[in-house]
Amino acid sequence: MSDAVSVVNGASFDGAVEVKDAGLVGMVTLRGDLGSESLAKAVKSAVGLALPDARGVKAGTKGGVAWMSPDELLLFCDYEKADALVAKLDKALAGEHFLAVNVSDARASFTLTGAGVREVIAKGSPADLSPEAFRQGEIRRSRLGQVAVAFWLSAPETMELVCFRSVGEFVYDWLCVAAEKDTLPEYFNAG
Repeated sequence: MSDAVSVVNGASFDGAVEVKDAGLVGMVTLRGDLGSESLAKAVKSAVGLALPDARGVKAGTKGGVAWMSPDELLLFCDYEKADALVAKLDKALAGEHFLAVNVSDARASFTLTGAGVREVIAKGSPADLSPEAFRQGEIRRSRLGQVAVAFWLSAPETMELVCFRSVGEFVYDWLCVAAEKDTLPEYFNAG
């Protein structure tokens, strides 16, 4: 069996912001009743975090959890622990109506760092990325051009982005072009 590699194999680009392949990230889609106490307990046990509010994302020492829709969460963990996380959820939620699937190999993840991260994503997304409408701890499922993505600020100048692996190379190339030096309109920094 071959070794797993990320979609652009660790590539990075240094432009107006830095664009980096985030490497292999464990991701588990969990669908179910987000109002269920047993689901909340299972998530807390699995990644050490309470359920986020709608459009919220949380990170901790054991992993992360993002709200994806009224009945869907995306859990983050170390890549090699994703199958064990699914097994833990399967055991904890036995008897519940739910679905937990390791989607790690079906996703690509990128990190953008720099003062212009909002500007780069705003070039291709219809989401309102103004500081008033989009804050750290919130996630958006949107588009980058015509490609489905999800993104959030993990720090004031750090944007995390997840997309389907099948379009990962395209998204990386798109981000690099959008992040070229001297191409940011500085709309969000205008005084």
